[in-house]
Amino acid sequence: MVELKSINDYKESIELIKKYPPEKQHTLAILQDVQNNYGFIPRDTINYVAEYLGLPVSEIYSMATFYKALSLKPKGKYVIKVCNGTACHIRGSNTLIEELTEYLDISLGETTEDGLFSIEIVNCLGACALAPVMVVDGKYYGAVTKEKVKLILDEYKEAAYA
Repeated sequence: MVELKSINDYKESIELIKKYPPEKQHTLAILQDVQNNYGFIPRDTINYVAEYLGLPVSEIYSMATFYKALSLKPKGKYVIKVCNGTACHIRGSNTLIEELTEYLDISLGETTEDGLFSIEIVNCLGACALAPVMVVDGKYYGAVTKEKVKLILDEYKEAAYA
């Protein structure tokens, strides 16, 4: 079995990686566990996954950047996913996106300075009857308007600072 070097900032990564046999077929599962633990995949961890699995770093990096569910950048405590599927788009998801980016003062894919919110666009959330839809921290919000965006986000801000 390959022995990993220590990771100063992400020591838990070694334990997450070692839960799996050093086989290529476990790459995605390892990356998902790392992401679930840290909220993103630290770049240093990619090197250790590659070393452990005996794969080129480029192959691990390629997988980490291919899947939209994986991220190399830290995300906010609350990830906001805005549906931009056909039903949501027709019912005003672009207005929600504009309101979110303006109210939070960030662009899509970015995180607020306080680390609370990140905004992502998704192709479909499977809740077309509720369009336009957004999900915050796993909770679905339907028929969202510009006014509701502020109310919803203010609840999360209050909870975070309570």
